[in-house]
Amino acid sequence: MNLQEQVYSVLIVSTAGNLTTALQSLLPESKFSPVCVECCISAAKRRLLERAYDFVIINSPLPDDVGTRLSIDVCGANNAVALLMVRSELYDEICDKVAGHGVFVLPKPTAKPVISQAIDWMIATRERLRKLERKSTSIEEKMQEIRTVNRAKWLLIEHLNMTEADAHRYIEKQAMDRCTAKKEIADDIIRTYA
Repeated sequence: MNLQEQVYSVLIVSTAGNLTTALQSLLPESKFSPVCVECCISAAKRRLLERAYDFVIINSPLPDDVGTRLSIDVCGANNAVALLMVRSELYDEICDKVAGHGVFVLPKPTAKPVISQAIDWMIATRERLRKLERKSTSIEEKMQEIRTVNRAKWLLIEHLNMTEADAHRYIEKQAMDRCTAKKEIADDIIRTYA
């Protein structure tokens, strides 16, 4: 899927209606859907338990918290990208707290073009995270395949008195002869002997 076809889900956490309206105008439905709005941290946390979002935009302060903890949690647990908007006099202090966790911080007040640029950065970051997720999944699948083949080899060693090298060759030869993956052969061996 190319970038023009990608659709991102967004959670906006803000009590300021005018900023929320401005943000929504920068998030066309063709590229950002759903766009959900919550007015406090506790409601946002409940929403995040219901589903994952690609982007979480927090307009600080909120009635129940500043939003630093939520922004850090979002980046750490959900592979989402967080943007925390804070008053300009708090920018340096909050940026020091959250930047190391991958949270984007914007000082307020700010102009629409700056927010638009920040959204572009968030898109770039989300795509980088998406690639890392795919790579991680691929590595996990390969590790699972290795564990399955090793388990099958040990079953062959135990039940057919093969050496480890013979068991390995047997699985490879069966996979080549049947034109199938080693994992499928290993699964068959496990079903037979386990």
